[in-house]
Amino acid sequence: MALSTSADAPLPVGEVSRLIGGWIDRLGAVWVEGQITQLSRRPGAGVVFMTLRDPSYDISVGVTCYRQVFDAVADIVSEGARVVVHAKPEWYAPRGQLSLRAAEIRPVGIGELLARLEQLKRSLGAEGLFAADRKKSLPFLPQLIGLVCGRASAAERDVLEVARHRWPHVRFEVRNVAVQGVHAVPQVVQAVEELDAHPDVDVIVVARGGGSVEDLLPFSDEQLVRAVAACRTPVVSAIGHEPDTPLLDLVADLRAATPTDAAKKVVPDVGEELDRVQALRDRGLRCVRAMLEREERGLAHALTRPVMEHPHRMLEEREDELHALLARSRRVLGHLLDRADSEISHTRARVLSLSPAATLERGYAVLQRADGHVVRSPDEVAADEELRARVAEGELAVRRVVGPHA
Repeated sequence: MALSTSADAPLPVGEVSRLIGGWIDRLGAVWVEGQITQLSRRPGAGVVFMTLRDPSYDISVGVTCYRQVFDAVADIVSEGARVVVHAKPEWYAPRGQLSLRAAEIRPVGIGELLARLEQLKRSLGAEGLFAADRKKSLPFLPQLIGLVCGRASAAERDVLEVARHRWPHVRFEVRNVAVQGVHAVPQVVQAVEELDAHPDVDVIVVARGGGSVEDLLPFSDEQLVRAVAACRTPVVSAIGHEPDTPLLDLVADLRAATPTDAAKKVVPDVGEELDRVQALRDRGLRCVRAMLEREERGLAHALTRPVMEHPHRMLEEREDELHALLARSRRVLGHLLDRADSEISHTRARVLSLSPAATLERGYAVLQRADGHVVRSPDEVAADEELRARVAEGELAVRRVVGPHA
């Protein structure tokens, strides 16, 4: 629980240390897993001192145990081994130091490690970190390659020599890290993140020249797998361990069998590319020549056709057809005009024969009143009314006479 303190009423260091020790004592015994990084067994001493480190994080804690506790596993446990410890946290008040008092030490066997890796593999696979659609394609010719490897290692030498032999102008940004042991995971993760943040790095290669299952455990660490999955830059795994597959191989965008194989897959061979360019040029030249020859044969064949030998023949034939069609159109038009003239003449004759003038020619007369109306009945004319009689040769005035002889 929180303490009530102030600048005017502080607690002595001894009291603070005593309180911390009391809180730690209430924690009780715990099972702890880690990797032994330091081991001190002084001859004749009844206590063994160790440092237990978390391989995924830069965190360690001291461990002490009685000699008989360590002697039970002394033949199979050494520095670098993974162990599970049943220990009671202890607080050494005079120095303010935390340690673990181990009552039992159990080595973590290969079978158990592989089982845990398989379980982690299924868990990360279920999250989709190994899915094929997440993998990024590598650039054809990277200008700057990030390389994560051990210092002065064979893997570094193989990658640099093979890559520069294939493409002399290729450049590298190298990060030398620990590739096994307790410092491997944080250093590799930091190197990968630095290279991924580098604006000029086109691809990252993580290389190591193989090793035992225990040596390659850092490359199956969950922290490293997630760091590679989060990279925007394509990552190539070149661990070089064929029997077992580190989880880094599954999350990487490309897996190479060895560091040498990684260099071959990342960097194109300048000689092969020049040969390929020459082959493509030759192929293109053959295609162009074949096309020209085909077109020349087609042109020669076209020139041998009659229409090309006598190009005016078609016009002459069409000229005769045009004259024939013109003569035919004139004849048809003449027939149509003659027929129309005959029809007009007949119609004119019928119109003339039915016209009032023709009737007058036969001796008839048309009586009209002064207002021009034609007289059709005697009742329409009053006595002594003057009328006009229209005959074939002209008009004359008449008057209706009413009397005995009317």
